[in-house]
Amino acid sequence: MITLRDIRLRRGPEPLLEHATLSIFRGEKVGIVGRNGCGKSTLMALVRGDLGADAGEFECAPSLAIASVLQELPHSQQAVIEHVIDGDEELRRNEALLAVAEGAQDGLRQAALLAEHERLGGYTARTRAASLLDGLGFEAGAIDRPISEFSGGLRMRANLARALMRRSDVLLLDEPTNHLDLDAVLWLEAWLRTYPGTLLLVSHDREFLDAVVGRILSIRDRRITSYTGNYSAFEDQQTARAAQARASNERLRRESEHIRSFVERFRAKASKAKQAQSRLKWLERLPAIMDLREEESFEWAFAAPRKLPRPLVALDRAAAGYGSRTVVGNLGLSIAPEARIGILGRNGAGKSTLMKLIAGETEPLAGTRTASPELETGFFAQLEVDQLDPSSTAILELTRRGGTEAAGWLEQQKRDHLGRFGFRGDRVFDPVGRFSGGERARLSLAILVARRPNLLLLDEPTNHLDFEMRESLLLALQDFTGAVVVVSHDRSLLRGVCDEFLLVADGRAAPFEGDLDDYAAWLGKRQSSGATEADSGSSGLSPGFASAADRRELRRREAEARNQLAPLRAELRTLEKTLAAQGERRSALEARLADPDFYSSTEPAAQRALLAEHGKLLKDIDTMETRWLELSERLEAG
Repeated sequence: MITLRDIRLRRGPEPLLEHATLSIFRGEKVGIVGRNGCGKSTLMALVRGDLGADAGEFECAPSLAIASVLQELPHSQQAVIEHVIDGDEELRRNEALLAVAEGAQDGLRQAALLAEHERLGGYTARTRAASLLDGLGFEAGAIDRPISEFSGGLRMRANLARALMRRSDVLLLDEPTNHLDLDAVLWLEAWLRTYPGTLLLVSHDREFLDAVVGRILSIRDRRITSYTGNYSAFEDQQTARAAQARASNERLRRESEHIRSFVERFRAKASKAKQAQSRLKWLERLPAIMDLREEESFEWAFAAPRKLPRPLVALDRAAAGYGSRTVVGNLGLSIAPEARIGILGRNGAGKSTLMKLIAGETEPLAGTRTASPELETGFFAQLEVDQLDPSSTAILELTRRGGTEAAGWLEQQKRDHLGRFGFRGDRVFDPVGRFSGGERARLSLAILVARRPNLLLLDEPTNHLDFEMRESLLLALQDFTGAVVVVSHDRSLLRGVCDEFLLVADGRAAPFEGDLDDYAAWLGKRQSSGATEADSGSSGLSPGFASAADRRELRRREAEARNQLAPLRAELRTLEKTLAAQGERRSALEARLADPDFYSSTEPAAQRALLAEHGKLLKDIDTMETRWLELSERLEAG
């Protein structure tokens, strides 16, 4: 179905893949794994037809319908559900032809096209699209809103739903879980298991891969190696192959050393000269000793906090939200130094809102938040990654944002610290703007670690991190002596770190008495029965959720709040237009500043003026992006 023969692929001067040969058959579900930057996305681009091979042969039947997720964020006023239905291109073509036939009053043509419309499921298209959006975390009342009103993460979910809506023989998914919460990941996992076509899936989520794929393609050292089974089977096979290779290497070394020793001893002895030459020829025929280079390792560690007060922070009958709108209320929580808490809940339920309240970034709307004077919070969220200055360097960002202790380190101490996070040698002086998403995430974690927090708040920390980085983070968190509160769709991280779970749902937060398998079962039961979290007191939830009357009152208040969001939507649209213009100006300035000729051909005063403009522009963009994120979260929650 899809065949590669001796393929070479390159992006830039260096090849990413060489001598790649493999076949992918109809109906296979294949996981593609490897370090960030190894060529996984480039391989997907080859299959998608976005680039050609630099050498070798690539075969893919032209009749295959290939679906993939749009990477551009849609900004139109089109309703979200219409954007998703557009993924069914065959249906949309039929609808266009039907409109032409209706305009021409061609009854016979209309009848034929209406029959085709029914065959294509046109009468159920909206239901199918709504089901995809529901599974990916969209509220039922939001699917007719313009897509431009949603946050970037939700727009990416809409793009994913659009790809799933398409009738495809091959589905290409590149890190599809990065923009999903745990509920949506569980839903997508179930959907992909029943997908009848061929699936190529790039992911660093081991449990997701284990549940979905039956074959692994591992990219390492510019080679592709195929392994039968899911990710766990791949790890077992890889370990066994490595052990066999090491044993074979050791045997070859012993034989080689023995032969060389014989040759050195008897080369000059006439009676043994022939034997020595024979041994040398035999030595040449020995298999080459395999190159068993170890992959780059990451040894992350969280320094011991200076102090561990008890409790670190406490919430008493607290409420969190925006303006006058409560998102999560009646919160009672005390976080001790040894706490390991995972926060569960549907997208928009208030998980991130709760994290901001714990961090002290927002004040409680009711009740109290009491923090120890010795509390030192390390809050990792996507906003932290986005706030890195692209024109700065890793070592400069560590100095600026790593706290007073890091600011006082010698340069070698800073380099040693960054080296543990994969920034080695002169890499610490490279511009942040050149870093990949995973490298920016690592740098943000390195900065957070340098502050020596006693409370870690991690909101989706594994996005853009590969398997080795995730494993390093997990081990570091297990050894951390402070408290950890984490929101993540990565079940391996949640299982390895968390001792207890808190479910945010229906305007409340209560302990979930069970593990992640219990949560998945409870979630499936709720979805199949149409029950809300508040109806599930016997399904693993502690008491304390809203009554039916409370829910009706909550829905009434939410309807009123939505009517008050129109000005915020207008402000968000204005901000997006301004940010687009500022982004273009910023790109132009940074291109000018990166040009070596600028510094030799421009007067110092003009250089300073351009640098000042660039600095002011960065501050303006930062302010606008912060406001954009605030508005997006408020609209998303609404």
